[in-house]
Amino acid sequence: VLFFVVNFLRLKESKKTIRTIIIGTMYTYVGLVLFLTGVNGGFIDASRQVGFQLASLEMEWVLVLMGVVFGIVTIPAEPSVHVLTNQIENETAGAIKGNTVLVALSLGVGLAVGLSMLRILIPGLQLWHILLPGMILVIFLSYFISDIFVGIAYDSGGVAAGTMTATFLLPYAQGAAEYMPNANVVTDGFGVIAIVALIPLLTVELLGFIYKLTIRRQNKKAAKQIQTIGESDL
Repeated sequence: VLFFVVNFLRLKESKKTIRTIIIGTMYTYVGLVLFLTGVNGGFIDASRQVGFQLASLEMEWVLVLMGVVFGIVTIPAEPSVHVLTNQIENETAGAIKGNTVLVALSLGVGLAVGLSMLRILIPGLQLWHILLPGMILVIFLSYFISDIFVGIAYDSGGVAAGTMTATFLLPYAQGAAEYMPNANVVTDGFGVIAIVALIPLLTVELLGFIYKLTIRRQNKKAAKQIQTIGESDL
């Protein structure tokens, strides 16, 4: 309604554009209804049961390993991540590849879920033990990378902790915490989203640091080649 009011008063979009927006809105509405129906109908319960059953195994490392795997494969299924990676590639004219950011995010979320499972398995490991040094490292790295990677990192952390994290990874951790005798569903089951929002910041900033070193190495190589050509001409 707000769009139509603004369009009538100022934008004056064409009928074709308005038709496209209406169709897109309808697709979005239907998709949200189907998604929320699937989530409430069993997606959350299934994830919780998976976490509970894996925690009941004698090999506790399986819980951590599967958490890493689930974290990695969840990100490609997150719609907002693809929107962000496409915007990054378009705005940087292909200098920063969307697939590269996607891989960095996937590895970061996988590591985050693995740390969350360790927090459930190790009673003395608290949430702030992960978040505090992580944030210090994020702030420290921000001084050594370009501003564009700082912005990308913080936006990436936001989109990584999206709907798939809340509907699959969080119930997975809650199911694991429900089984473990030394864990608490309230204190240990929650906090996954916070870690998932943090670790991708680190992985993307590390990507930015590697990118900066690569550009610097290429510039030095190009300068050396130019110097060599100049000396040969003399």
